[in-house]
Amino acid sequence: MGKKINPISFRLNINKNWKSKWFNTKSDYVHFLEEDLKIRELIFEKLKGAAIKDVTIERGEGVMRVKIFTGRPGIIIGRGGSGIEDLRKTILKLLMSLRSKRIKNGVTNKKIAKTTVEIDVEDVKNFEENAVLVARSVADQIEKRVSFRRALKSTLDSVMKQKNVKGAKIMIAGRLNGAEMSRTEWVIKGGIPLHTLRSNIDYGKCEAYTTYGVIGVKVWIYKGEVFQKKQVR
Repeated sequence: MGKKINPISFRLNINKNWKSKWFNTKSDYVHFLEEDLKIRELIFEKLKGAAIKDVTIERGEGVMRVKIFTGRPGIIIGRGGSGIEDLRKTILKLLMSLRSKRIKNGVTNKKIAKTTVEIDVEDVKNFEENAVLVARSVADQIEKRVSFRRALKSTLDSVMKQKNVKGAKIMIAGRLNGAEMSRTEWVIKGGIPLHTLRSNIDYGKCEAYTTYGVIGVKVWIYKGEVFQKKQVR
């Protein structure tokens, strides 16, 4: 089971939390889910060079809070906060287009409610402890035609130097070095207890686009076990 499912979704409500935090009726659930997916896709595509780790979305009464975890906050904020304002306007434009399209197609008869979008940017300090940023780093090296074995070994060594990391695994798959047949290669150090639910495992994946095709990168980082604190009477 541990090798067939996303390690983060496998540990939801145990030591991982949801990326979308809101509650609504059954009729609006599909529309809200579509909006969240489109917003995340827009942010990752528009801010590709900002080293984005994650995007969480919270909804309230007429308010949407988008929190972006990034290793390069200056790229998102821009000069005098102009970058955040442009991103906020782009997200609002996307929401209005999605909702007006649903009304036009007769999916819903509800009026378009005004939504205020708030954007928070949080800095991620330790690159090597975040699986998504490590996967993006390996993908960037492969796109720059660095030898995949060198990229895997050097990245794994830098990850294992972190004091909070107990084990790590990096796997890539595709036409490595332009070979005719695709294959899978991986490097691993330490332990990766995927079946232990209390283990804190960070998981991330990314894609490298080369002249020979797409190469997938997956990263698992084990940061020890998380135990519930005993309640004191």
